[in-house]
Amino acid sequence: MKRCMKGKLAAGLAAAAGLSVILSGCGTGEDNGKVTIEIIQSKPETATYFDQVEEEFNATHDDIELIIDSPNDANTILKTRFIREDYPDIIAIGGDINYSNYLDAGMLMDISDYEGLDSIKDAYLDIDKELEFVPMEGVYAVPYVANAAGILYNKDIFDENGWEIPTTWDELTALCEEIQAAGMQPFYFGFKDSWTCLAPWNAISVDLAPSDVCAQVNRGETTFTDNYREVAEKTKSLLEFCQDDPFAYSYNDACTAFARGEAVMFPIGSYAVPQIQSVNPDINIDSFVMPASNDPEENVLNSGNDLQFSVMAECEHKEEAYEVLDFLLEDENLQAYIDDQNAIPCKEGDFDLAPMLDGMKSYIEEGKVVDYQDHHYPSEMSVDAMIQTYLLDDSENATDTFLEKFDREWARYNRDLIQKVQDYMEEHPDAE
Repeated sequence: MKRCMKGKLAAGLAAAAGLSVILSGCGTGEDNGKVTIEIIQSKPETATYFDQVEEEFNATHDDIELIIDSPNDANTILKTRFIREDYPDIIAIGGDINYSNYLDAGMLMDISDYEGLDSIKDAYLDIDKELEFVPMEGVYAVPYVANAAGILYNKDIFDENGWEIPTTWDELTALCEEIQAAGMQPFYFGFKDSWTCLAPWNAISVDLAPSDVCAQVNRGETTFTDNYREVAEKTKSLLEFCQDDPFAYSYNDACTAFARGEAVMFPIGSYAVPQIQSVNPDINIDSFVMPASNDPEENVLNSGNDLQFSVMAECEHKEEAYEVLDFLLEDENLQAYIDDQNAIPCKEGDFDLAPMLDGMKSYIEEGKVVDYQDHHYPSEMSVDAMIQTYLLDDSENATDTFLEKFDREWARYNRDLIQKVQDYMEEHPDAE
């Protein structure tokens, strides 16, 4: 017995705020005759949404009991459970290196027969294919929502000064110089938190480096030195247009400064908007794609699968798991998530996007998106800290030192993977 929510999820989010459901110790469903489907999802900031999903699903289904857990550090919990062979039915994680590792370990079910995939945009399905270490037959995730990274800007300041959105790198740097000449600060960075160094890096690299450069390196076809030089140099050049000593300020400091009008632009992802608005609810924010190339046609939106659903290979109730996925993909439910998190739907359809994504809308609609490069980086390599160190390095050969280290550390932390990929290529010489 399944029926559409008619928007009840969206209406219930506010009422559900703060009412976190404690899921540990929940019943298995064996006593009540229902099939239990358990989801562990990796975004604790969305717990209220998923609590409401659970409530609404269970209220409209007689034969399935849905349990959704939203723990902190879900991937650590998942790995612990996997060691104990205690598998949930569905995991909801980002499309990043963790997904690649779970897929490579054979832990995810091929869901090619799931009809809901027909509604998912090809661009986001393609992103998941690029996350495969070696080519695999089948589909192993349902992309749900994406995020976007580029440049947030204060629309009121732009309008007051008659500034236009830059579409090339030269136009961007000229705009920065014009902003400085007007006595204002173009950018604000929070590079004290090393992870924020990845924001401009990713947004620049999608324009200038191949989307599959990591796979090419693993196959022995190229090096990062050959592909990342312009990315590195342009990322470093942005320091000319930010506040003094950006390494003394945190992500929160940068959000606060931008909210207070201390900078006109902020190279960061859409995920920063709620933090900015918590300081200044009235700020008029829009965004545009990082124009790292001087050919506007080569500039794309940095967007990845922020949350996607994978059915575990050990799931014993595929039909019921698919029914849960159907429910999550209903337009009303997906729109409620979009509204709650300022997210981008991976599903085709007429969805309302947050106004701060207006400047990126054409790229979203056309599927002109490329995944974050760091989704392919092993966490042990600490690329964010490497970039931070590079940006702090004022020596003449800083870029050479950085690129040489990148290649060296990649080989060190990916030794087994590189061997696996090259063994595969020997066995499949015609594979791309």
